[in-house]
Amino acid sequence: ANKERIAKLLRFASTKSDGAAQTVSLDDYIGRMKAGQEAIYYITADGYAAAKGSPQLEALKANDVEVLLMVDRIDEWMSGYLSEYGGKKLRNAGKGDLELDKLGGASAEQRKQTEQAAEGVVKKLKDLLGERVRDVRVSARLTDSPACIVLDEHDMGLAMQRLLKQAGQEVTASKPILEINPAHALVKRLDGEADAARATDLALLLLDQAQLLEGVALEDPAAYVHRVNALLTA
Repeated sequence: ANKERIAKLLRFASTKSDGAAQTVSLDDYIGRMKAGQEAIYYITADGYAAAKGSPQLEALKANDVEVLLMVDRIDEWMSGYLSEYGGKKLRNAGKGDLELDKLGGASAEQRKQTEQAAEGVVKKLKDLLGERVRDVRVSARLTDSPACIVLDEHDMGLAMQRLLKQAGQEVTASKPILEINPAHALVKRLDGEADAARATDLALLLLDQAQLLEGVALEDPAAYVHRVNALLTA
Protein backbone atom coordinates (compact mmCIF):
# COMPACT_ATOMS: atom_id res chain seq x y z
CA ALA A 1 0.00 0.00 0.00
CA ASN A 2 2.84 2.39 0.87
CA LYS A 3 4.56 1.49 -2.38
CA GLU A 4 1.41 2.42 -4.34
CA ARG A 5 1.06 5.74 -2.49
CA ILE A 6 4.68 6.67 -3.17
CA ALA A 7 4.35 5.57 -6.79
CA LYS A 8 1.50 8.06 -7.25
CA LEU A 9 3.99 10.86 -6.59
CA LEU A 10 6.53 9.76 -9.20
CA ARG A 11 6.95 11.86 -12.34
CA PHE A 12 8.78 11.02 -15.55
CA ALA A 13 9.55 12.37 -18.98
CA SER A 14 7.78 10.49 -21.76
CA THR A 15 7.77 9.96 -25.51
CA LYS A 16 4.44 11.81 -25.51
CA SER A 17 5.62 14.84 -23.50
CA ASP A 18 7.48 17.91 -24.70
CA GLY A 19 11.12 18.07 -23.65
CA ALA A 20 12.96 16.55 -20.73
CA ALA A 21 10.67 17.88 -17.97
CA GLN A 22 9.53 15.06 -15.68
CA THR A 23 5.82 15.79 -15.50
CA VAL A 24 4.05 12.52 -16.42
CA SER A 25 2.60 10.43 -13.59
CA LEU A 26 1.82 6.73 -13.78
CA ASP A 27 -1.88 7.63 -13.63
CA ASP A 28 -1.41 10.00 -16.59
CA TYR A 29 0.19 7.14 -18.51
CA ILE A 30 -2.56 4.63 -17.71
CA GLY A 31 -5.18 7.15 -18.79
CA ARG A 32 -3.55 7.34 -22.24
CA MET A 33 -2.92 3.63 -22.79
CA LYS A 34 -3.97 2.11 -26.10
CA ALA A 35 -6.85 -0.34 -26.29
CA GLY A 36 -5.46 -3.80 -25.64
CA GLN A 37 -2.30 -2.49 -23.97
CA GLU A 38 -1.57 -4.48 -20.84
CA ALA A 39 1.71 -2.98 -19.59
CA ILE A 40 3.33 0.33 -18.69
CA TYR A 41 6.38 0.56 -20.93
CA TYR A 42 9.51 2.36 -19.77
CA ILE A 43 13.18 2.62 -20.57
CA THR A 44 16.14 3.51 -18.34
CA ALA A 45 19.10 5.47 -19.67
CA ASP A 46 21.89 7.80 -18.57
CA GLY A 47 20.13 10.88 -19.93
CA TYR A 48 17.06 12.20 -21.70
CA ALA A 49 18.61 12.26 -25.19
CA ALA A 50 19.85 8.68 -24.85
CA ALA A 51 16.44 7.48 -23.69
CA LYS A 52 14.42 9.41 -26.28
CA GLY A 53 16.68 8.24 -29.13
CA SER A 54 17.04 4.61 -28.08
CA PRO A 55 16.48 2.21 -30.97
CA GLN A 56 14.69 -0.11 -28.54
CA LEU A 57 11.69 2.25 -28.71
CA GLU A 58 11.29 2.36 -32.49
CA ALA A 59 8.48 -0.18 -32.89
CA LEU A 60 6.68 1.07 -29.78
CA LYS A 61 6.71 4.63 -31.14
CA ALA A 62 5.69 3.40 -34.60
CA ASN A 63 2.65 1.76 -32.98
CA ASP A 64 1.85 4.93 -31.00
CA VAL A 65 2.66 3.32 -27.63
CA GLU A 66 3.85 5.77 -24.99
CA VAL A 67 7.11 4.99 -23.19
CA LEU A 68 8.22 6.53 -19.89
CA LEU A 69 11.81 7.80 -20.01
CA MET A 70 13.55 7.03 -16.72
CA VAL A 71 16.81 8.95 -16.68
CA ASP A 72 17.68 9.50 -13.00
CA ARG A 73 20.38 7.27 -11.56
CA ILE A 74 17.99 5.83 -8.99
CA ASP A 75 15.35 4.89 -11.59
CA GLU A 76 17.01 1.60 -12.53
CA TRP A 77 16.97 0.55 -8.89
CA MET A 78 13.44 1.86 -8.34
CA SER A 79 12.02 0.03 -11.36
CA GLY A 80 13.33 -3.24 -9.96
CA TYR A 81 11.07 -2.80 -6.93
CA LEU A 82 8.05 -1.25 -8.61
CA SER A 83 6.94 -4.10 -10.85
CA GLU A 84 3.23 -3.17 -10.99
CA TYR A 85 1.01 -0.13 -10.59
CA GLY A 86 -2.75 0.25 -10.91
CA GLY A 87 -3.08 -3.38 -11.96
CA LYS A 88 -0.63 -2.86 -14.84
CA LYS A 89 2.82 -4.45 -14.99
CA LEU A 90 5.80 -2.20 -15.67
CA ARG A 91 7.77 -3.53 -18.63
CA ASN A 92 11.30 -2.47 -19.59
CA ALA A 93 11.37 -1.80 -23.35
CA GLY A 94 14.90 -3.19 -23.52
CA LYS A 95 14.13 -6.57 -21.97
CA GLY A 96 12.39 -9.72 -23.15
CA ASP A 97 9.46 -9.95 -25.57
CA LEU A 98 7.42 -6.74 -25.82
CA GLU A 99 4.37 -8.61 -27.24
CA LEU A 100 3.95 -5.97 -29.92
CA ASP A 101 1.59 -8.17 -31.93
CA LYS A 102 -1.11 -7.20 -29.40
CA LEU A 103 -0.51 -3.50 -30.10
CA GLY A 104 -0.57 -3.41 -33.88
CA GLY A 105 2.91 -4.77 -34.52
CA ALA A 106 3.80 -7.71 -36.75
CA SER A 107 1.82 -10.88 -36.04
CA ALA A 108 3.49 -14.03 -34.75
CA GLU A 109 3.21 -15.53 -38.24
CA GLN A 110 4.81 -12.46 -39.86
CA ARG A 111 7.63 -12.53 -37.32
CA LYS A 112 8.21 -16.22 -38.00
CA GLN A 113 8.48 -15.55 -41.74
CA THR A 114 10.93 -12.69 -41.15
CA GLU A 115 13.04 -14.87 -38.86
CA GLN A 116 13.12 -17.70 -41.39
CA ALA A 117 14.17 -15.33 -44.19
CA ALA A 118 16.97 -13.95 -42.00
CA GLU A 119 18.36 -17.29 -40.79
CA GLY A 120 21.44 -16.92 -43.00
CA VAL A 121 22.54 -13.50 -41.77
CA VAL A 122 21.75 -14.42 -38.15
CA LYS A 123 24.03 -17.47 -38.40
CA LYS A 124 26.70 -15.38 -40.13
CA LEU A 125 26.64 -12.85 -37.30
CA LYS A 126 26.77 -15.56 -34.65
CA ASP A 127 29.80 -17.10 -36.35
CA LEU A 128 31.59 -13.76 -36.78
CA LEU A 129 30.88 -12.43 -33.29
CA GLY A 130 31.40 -15.73 -31.48
CA GLU A 131 31.88 -15.37 -27.73
CA ARG A 132 31.32 -11.60 -27.82
CA VAL A 133 27.54 -12.12 -27.69
CA ARG A 134 25.13 -14.44 -25.91
CA ASP A 135 22.80 -14.60 -28.90
CA VAL A 136 21.81 -12.91 -32.17
CA ARG A 137 18.10 -12.53 -32.95
CA VAL A 138 15.78 -10.87 -35.43
CA SER A 139 14.26 -7.85 -33.68
CA ALA A 140 10.61 -6.94 -33.30
CA ARG A 141 11.70 -3.63 -31.72
CA LEU A 142 13.55 -2.05 -34.64
CA THR A 143 12.08 -0.17 -37.58
CA ASP A 144 14.88 2.25 -38.58
CA SER A 145 18.12 1.18 -36.88
CA PRO A 146 20.25 -1.80 -37.95
CA ALA A 147 20.73 -3.33 -34.50
CA CYS A 148 20.27 -2.92 -30.76
CA ILE A 149 21.39 -4.55 -27.54
CA VAL A 150 18.71 -6.16 -25.36
CA LEU A 151 18.57 -8.15 -22.15
CA ASP A 152 16.60 -11.15 -21.03
CA GLU A 153 13.69 -10.50 -18.68
CA HIS A 154 15.61 -11.11 -15.44
CA ASP A 155 19.03 -9.70 -16.39
CA MET A 156 20.41 -6.77 -14.42
CA GLY A 157 19.99 -3.56 -16.42
CA LEU A 158 23.05 -2.01 -18.06
CA ALA A 159 22.58 1.27 -16.18
CA MET A 160 22.45 -0.64 -12.88
CA GLN A 161 25.61 -2.55 -13.82
CA ARG A 162 27.41 0.74 -14.44
CA LEU A 163 26.05 2.24 -11.20
CA LEU A 164 27.32 -0.70 -9.12
CA LYS A 165 30.73 -0.62 -10.82
CA GLN A 166 31.04 3.10 -10.08
CA ALA A 167 30.24 2.30 -6.44
CA GLY A 168 33.17 -0.12 -6.38
CA GLN A 169 31.12 -3.30 -6.41
CA GLU A 170 32.14 -6.29 -8.47
CA VAL A 171 29.61 -6.97 -11.22
CA THR A 172 29.60 -9.98 -13.50
CA ALA A 173 28.57 -8.42 -16.78
CA SER A 174 26.34 -10.66 -18.88
CA LYS A 175 27.15 -10.97 -22.57
CA PRO A 176 24.91 -8.83 -24.77
CA ILE A 177 22.07 -10.14 -26.92
CA LEU A 178 22.23 -8.50 -30.34
CA GLU A 179 18.93 -7.93 -32.12
CA ILE A 180 19.07 -7.04 -35.81
CA ASN A 181 16.80 -5.43 -38.39
CA PRO A 182 17.14 -7.61 -41.54
CA ALA A 183 15.58 -4.86 -43.69
CA HIS A 184 18.34 -2.35 -42.90
CA ALA A 185 20.92 -1.61 -45.60
CA LEU A 186 23.90 -2.36 -43.31
CA VAL A 187 22.53 -5.78 -42.39
CA LYS A 188 21.80 -6.51 -46.05
CA ARG A 189 25.33 -5.43 -46.93
CA LEU A 190 26.74 -7.81 -44.32
CA ASP A 191 24.53 -10.62 -45.60
CA GLY A 192 25.91 -10.21 -49.11
CA GLU A 193 29.54 -9.49 -48.15
CA ALA A 194 31.84 -12.22 -49.50
CA ASP A 195 35.10 -10.72 -48.19
CA ALA A 196 35.75 -12.27 -44.76
CA ALA A 197 37.65 -9.28 -43.34
CA ARG A 198 35.00 -6.75 -44.40
CA ALA A 199 32.22 -9.02 -43.11
CA THR A 200 33.96 -9.20 -39.73
CA ASP A 201 34.38 -5.42 -39.65
CA LEU A 202 30.68 -4.95 -40.43
CA ALA A 203 29.61 -7.42 -37.74
CA LEU A 204 31.80 -5.76 -35.11
CA LEU A 205 30.59 -2.33 -36.22
CA LEU A 206 26.94 -3.36 -35.69
CA LEU A 207 27.76 -4.65 -32.21
CA ASP A 208 29.90 -1.65 -31.24
CA GLN A 209 27.30 0.87 -32.41
CA ALA A 210 24.53 -0.94 -30.54
CA GLN A 211 26.64 -0.94 -27.37
CA LEU A 212 27.53 2.74 -27.71
CA LEU A 213 23.84 3.61 -27.95
CA GLU A 214 23.30 1.87 -24.60
CA GLY A 215 26.16 3.77 -22.94
CA VAL A 216 28.53 0.79 -22.90
CA ALA A 217 32.21 1.79 -23.01
CA LEU A 218 33.99 0.02 -25.87
CA GLU A 219 36.96 -2.15 -24.90
CA ASP A 220 38.98 -0.90 -27.89
CA PRO A 221 37.77 2.50 -29.19
CA ALA A 222 40.78 2.79 -31.52
CA ALA A 223 39.82 -0.44 -33.29
CA TYR A 224 36.25 0.84 -33.66
CA VAL A 225 37.44 4.07 -35.30
CA HIS A 226 39.75 2.08 -37.58
CA ARG A 227 36.85 -0.14 -38.69
CA VAL A 228 34.60 2.85 -39.37
CA ASN A 229 37.30 4.57 -41.41
CA ALA A 230 38.09 1.40 -43.35
CA LEU A 231 34.43 0.86 -44.26
CA LEU A 232 33.90 4.51 -45.19
CA THR A 233 36.84 4.43 -47.58
CA ALA A 234 36.22 0.93 -48.98
